[in-house]
This record gives sequence, C-alpha cells and structure tokens, in this order.
Amino acid sequence: MSAPGAGRGRRSLWNRFWEGVRPVDPFRSVKAALGALVIVTVAITTLLTIVAVHSAIELRVIALLAVIASLVVTQFVAHGLAAPLDEMTDAARWMARGDYSRRVRVDRRDELGELAGTFNSMAADLAAADRHRKELVANVSHELRTPIAALRAVLENVVDGVSEADPATMDIALRQTERLGRLVEHLLDLSRLDNGVVPLHSRRFEVWPYLAGVLKEANMTKGQGHSRTDVHLHLEVTPSGMVAYADTERLHQVVANLIDNAVKHSPPHGRVTVRARPGRAPLSLELEVLDEGPGIPEADRARVFERFGRSASAEGGDGGTGLGLAIARWAVDLHGGRIGVAESPSGCRILVTLPGDTPGPELT
Repeated sequence: MSAPGAGRGRRSLWNRFWEGVRPVDPFRSVKAALGALVIVTVAITTLLTIVAVHSAIELRVIALLAVIASLVVTQFVAHGLAAPLDEMTDAARWMARGDYSRRVRVDRRDELGELAGTFNSMAADLAAADRHRKELVANVSHELRTPIAALRAVLENVVDGVSEADPATMDIALRQTERLGRLVEHLLDLSRLDNGVVPLHSRRFEVWPYLAGVLKEANMTKGQGHSRTDVHLHLEVTPSGMVAYADTERLHQVVANLIDNAVKHSPPHGRVTVRARPGRAPLSLELEVLDEGPGIPEADRARVFERFGRSASAEGGDGGTGLGLAIARWAVDLHGGRIGVAESPSGCRILVTLPGDTPGPELT
C-alpha cells in the first residue's frame, strides 16, 4: 500500500507537468490556439499544393481552394475567441446603464475563460456595492426623518403658541438635535474608515487611568445623548498597573460606543461593567463591556455589528442610530483585533481583543 505522501507527490508532479504544457495546449491558451490556426492553415495550403503537383488540377484552382479553406478555419477559430468578448462587451453596456445582473458564460479553460470569471466577480462586487449604497441611502433617510420630524413638530408648536418655550420643551428639541449630531458624526467616522484615511497611531499606555478617563467622560455625557442618567458605570482592570498597545483615539471610539450601547439597554438603575485584562500576546488587551439588559439573541449577534443593524429586542426602542457597534467593529478591525458577543448568564457581554505589539521602551 502506497503512502499518502507518495500519492500527494505524484499529484503535485502531475499538476506541475499539466501547468507546464499549458502554453502549447490550444484549449487552455489563446496563443496556442492561434499557433494551431497558423499550423492548420499552412498544412492545408501545403496539402493542396502537393495535390496540384501530382494531378492535372490547375494551380490557381488549388490556390483558391486553399484560401477558402483557410478562411473557413480562421472564421471558426475567430468566432470561438471573439464570442466571450462580445458577451462581455454587451454585459458592460448594461452595467453602464445600472444593470449589474448580467453575467457571461465561463465555459472555456483559457485566458478568455479566466477573464470571463474575473468579469463575473467584478459584476457581483459592483452589484453588492450598488445594493449597499441604496440600502445606506434608505437607512440614512429613515434615521434622519424621525428626529427631523420630531424637532419640526416641537418648533411648530412653539411658533404657533400651542406650547411654551419652557425648559422641558427645549430639552426635547435639544435631544433630537443631539441625535442628529450623533448620526452625522457616526456617518463621518464610517466614511473616513471606509476611505482608509484613518491611520493608526498606536502607542503604549496605562490601561487603568485611560479607561477611567473614558468612563468619567461617559458619566458626564449621560443625559445629553439619551435620557439614561440612572445607570452606574463600574471599571475593573486586572492587574491595576497593566500596560497595553493601541491607538488610544480609535480605542476611545470603541469603548465609548460600547458603553453608550450598554447604557441604553440597561434596566432602571442598572450597572454597566468595563473589565480589562492582558491578552496572550505582549501588550495585548482583552476588554469586556457587560450590562444587565435583556441581552442579544444568538441569531442577531452577527447582525448587530452591521450598519444600522439592530437586534429584535432593540427595534423601535431608544432611537439609536444603529451605527455605534459598526464603528466599534471597524476600529477593532483596523487594529487586527476581534470583537463579538460573548456568552453571558445574563445581560449582554461584548468581548474585544486587541493583538498588541512590541514597541520601544518609553511610555507616553
């Protein structure tokens, strides 16, 4: 019985041989097909010339037959080579008109077949991008419509004298304005991330004072972006003097968005806990944000990190933009890290892992 390694070696040798003969295979190489066309044409002309020499047929008749035979063979080969190009040209015209559903047949093994496969992949990518653009415009329009309509209603009531411009009324208008501001800010963040204009400026930093500052800022802004002022924020860093390596500005986006999301879904007088501990690699960081809310169903755990994605329990709830977790995911991806919903006996637990690095010895 032959060893598996010997079988793999024979297959590898056969694959190398098969790729080596590709340049002379007319079914897998356009250049080989054109070369075969020349050879066949010359062979036909030579054969007819030999027939003319050994027969009474006039040479001009033989020349005419040779030209006709060469044209027939050339037309047959040219049609086979040009057909996929004609299909791609027709599909490209439809794509220029906005129809990305056209595809070309991939029934060849040569360079034209590879080109057809690449063309189909490009068409699929363009269709996905166009679909995403339309969904983004529809979602942004939907998100903007609600706060604008609410703000307009409040201002119209004040102008018409239906309600007074008292602090309670102005507070409603302020909240809707802040919601619009958050949506625009999130969209700008995503635009910069998509365009690759947000380079990482990673550095070493002490985790405890950094996260304490983020939580202090979150405490100060509670009640401005949403009405929840009753949720307590708690920080746990183990060990207390640990050092990590990341872009602190991008990490601030991650932590702030996760805290904001957790506060929104916490029960009255709930508690949001931020935990940090070292990862497996040097200067890596594992970060958890836990709340006491209803949690995220397992079927929705991937969708909540998509743009405007929300879990079923959050639909029609607090009026969030649906972009916070998407921004957090993009910022984590920039670091080469991971973010996801982890198992938790109660509430929601978001786990972030950043890979760290080995920079110089200085702390900043």
